[in-house]
Amino acid sequence: MWFLGMDVGTGGTRAVIVDAAGKLIAGASSEHAPFRIPHPGWAEQDPDDWWRAAQEAIRQAIAAAPEPRQPIAGIGLTGQMHGAVMLDENGQVLRPALIWCDTRTQPECDWLTEKIGYEKLIELTCNPALPNFTLTKLLWVKTHEPEIFAKIRHIMCPKDYVRYRLTGEFAIDVQEASGTLLLDVTHRRWSKEVAEAAGIPESWLPKVYESPEVCARITDAAAGLTGLSAGTPVVAGAGDQGAGAVGMGILVPGSVSATIGTSGVVFAATAAPTKDPRGRMHTFCHAVPGLWHVMGVTQGAGLSLRWVRDTFFPGHNYDELSAAAAKVPAGSEGLEWAPYLLGERTPHLDPEVRAAFACIASNHTAPHFVRAVLEGVAYSLQDTFTLFAGLGIPVTAIRLGGGGARGPLWRKIQAGIYGQAVEVLTAEEGGAFGCALMAGVGTGHWANLDQACRQAIEVAQRIEPDPADVAAYKTGYEKWRKFYPALKTLR
Repeated sequence: MWFLGMDVGTGGTRAVIVDAAGKLIAGASSEHAPFRIPHPGWAEQDPDDWWRAAQEAIRQAIAAAPEPRQPIAGIGLTGQMHGAVMLDENGQVLRPALIWCDTRTQPECDWLTEKIGYEKLIELTCNPALPNFTLTKLLWVKTHEPEIFAKIRHIMCPKDYVRYRLTGEFAIDVQEASGTLLLDVTHRRWSKEVAEAAGIPESWLPKVYESPEVCARITDAAAGLTGLSAGTPVVAGAGDQGAGAVGMGILVPGSVSATIGTSGVVFAATAAPTKDPRGRMHTFCHAVPGLWHVMGVTQGAGLSLRWVRDTFFPGHNYDELSAAAAKVPAGSEGLEWAPYLLGERTPHLDPEVRAAFACIASNHTAPHFVRAVLEGVAYSLQDTFTLFAGLGIPVTAIRLGGGGARGPLWRKIQAGIYGQAVEVLTAEEGGAFGCALMAGVGTGHWANLDQACRQAIEVAQRIEPDPADVAAYKTGYEKWRKFYPALKTLR
């Protein structure tokens, strides 16, 4: 038997198929239309474009699988978190979805915080009100588009909309729901108190499941569009970070991942919901039943490298840029980059701060700027490790994921800045792979996620930090931390 996992990302949707041993056997992707930016700080996507891409990715992944083909025994979904999809009574999309990087909702955050209270909101949801979270986006629609808000009957996140199109069911997992600001994260259920304070009817909220639980089955209509079999079970899955952590084996306290995609995330499994009283990191339910996780987010991580390439080095690929940057000494000879292209979450909770290069000198060349970007992103992720240390969250092993795990220079930089060995996996397929394993657990093939990951995950390389890099970056990080306070004054 085979299992399919699908990741409804920002730039595209990817479907992968794994076999009964947890080995990747096929995969395919379909790009999304670029997200729209009607005004600075806004970001919107068409949910039906995700559904189109999902159909294409599933069909192509099945077609790419080797003969003899086995039946797809279960499906798991993941995707970009925090997006707000709004449907009417007929299940029709009411407006483009406000996605994770939309930061227009600071006034709604301020209103909600004042209404509930900062400490009380963290007590109820383990998190403060941030522009990225789903609830604040709904409140923006309530204020600015009341005619749309009046028609809402269902709200969901991006991958859960795709599940709805596949199965006709309204469902969400506890990990994804944690990022809506509507979940009582400690007790893994919707918060009646927050929903009532915000004016969100509980009837709009999908049913909540643990990530490996079967919550729906493929409909006849979706089967005809995708090549899947009608009745195939679909598990709840998780948001991209929770599913990616499963795909990397981050299942027990002390295990940590540092993943660089468009955004960057440092993710640590915890045995209990660990709350930061100041709300500088996220505390969510883990995709592993009975566990939680904490995570810090850098908004413009991989985005920083893409931006600098597209803006200043068109026609060059990442490998070329990285090879040149590798010849520059650790620390970029004083050149610094603050990766705040989209504001910043951890630890500053500041949607208004913006990116900058600093300390530019006449000896700096194009490769210096590339290396400074790689280092600036890793410094920003180090802010989360610093926060973990202050809150007593253990870090015993670090695994790298996303684009930051693929290039040897970025791996080396991260090991040096974190001051610990880092590991990369043989097949790092992130969230889609993690959700395929969840599907195997939900359908009874594996007893639990720990058993699935033991069989499926293999470490390919362990990178020890270079002592000279550690020394350079310790000094560099202390200097870099002065960057944000200076930028904060430039409003």
